[in-house]
Amino acid sequence: MGYFLIEPASIDLLNDISINGDYSMKKGDIMQIKHMIILIIILFLMYCIIHNQKRPYIMHNHILSAIGNTPLVRLPFNTPAAIYAKLEYLNPGGSIKDRSALYMIEHAEKSGDLQPGGTIIDASSGNYGISLAMIGAAKGYKVIITTSEKISQEKLQTMRAYGAEVIVCPIAASDDYNSYISLAKRLQVSTPNSFFPNQYFNPVNAQAHHDLTGAEIWEQTNGTITHFFAAAGTGGTVAGVGRYLKDKNPNIKIIALDSNNSLYSTCGNPKPYKVEGMGIDFYSDIINYDNNDIIEEIIPVSDEDAFAMLKNLARNYGFLVGLTSGAIAWGAHHYLPKLKDGDVAVMIFGDSGRAYLTKGVY
Repeated sequence: MGYFLIEPASIDLLNDISINGDYSMKKGDIMQIKHMIILIIILFLMYCIIHNQKRPYIMHNHILSAIGNTPLVRLPFNTPAAIYAKLEYLNPGGSIKDRSALYMIEHAEKSGDLQPGGTIIDASSGNYGISLAMIGAAKGYKVIITTSEKISQEKLQTMRAYGAEVIVCPIAASDDYNSYISLAKRLQVSTPNSFFPNQYFNPVNAQAHHDLTGAEIWEQTNGTITHFFAAAGTGGTVAGVGRYLKDKNPNIKIIALDSNNSLYSTCGNPKPYKVEGMGIDFYSDIINYDNNDIIEEIIPVSDEDAFAMLKNLARNYGFLVGLTSGAIAWGAHHYLPKLKDGDVAVMIFGDSGRAYLTKGVY
């Protein structure tokens, strides 16, 4: 093996570098090598800076531009896989519904379905109504939300704090005349210059999560995600995110969580349940839960299991999250035996437990 021998006396000695006396390099060659080494050092330093820097501070010019870019946080579950929660309660309106609500409103503005000074009317179990109320306040629209008696007082008061008119309806099947969904449809017909986003049946709902939430999760995990867990309700999140991830990697597993007392899980014989914001209680064009190429498995969850997980998350992990998050986390924990080393699972924590404290489930 030869060795490098450098005889430094002046800068001109760069002309004479020999390798064991067998090879002579010119000054131009040496300068090229020096430049390459410097370039490699610069690139290495840039890599270190980028991968070790803190999350940049961003100044937003509008409340609605702060929607999205929520963090992924790892949960130390007893598994060789990496389990992350996407903290959607850090959106300005407090839930994942900010994304789809804003997307549908801006889509309606562009199409002309929603005119300046108009009224936004829709049905909501709470979070989506809060998002619409916030957006309406920020954009100058009147907002009317119909909801059911199951809603928490925190959600109800939050919508009203944003200035929305809220009408509480008795719990009934979605196609019942007295249901909050039926009332929202009638109000829209009788209210001039109004727009009905129709979150439960609007495909734009799923498109929002495809373009925004799905793309964000894929980027945050650097394309390493192998499993995705989300609540099943309107279908917007699980269908939109699921479709995006499947298009990127067909091997990604999409798991939906449903109430064990929903219309779907009881095969058409629904029973009352307490978890708000989830439950397949109607059939929609957003996704066909019986026949689709997105969802691998639908796991039914009881109120008791969801609420027990809520306490576990808060007291043992430091996550004070909403009711559906408890159901999702229970489902993910139930799924742990199927996960292996190298798997990367992401579950949605859609809202905060602060919206349910009066429910007495913590």
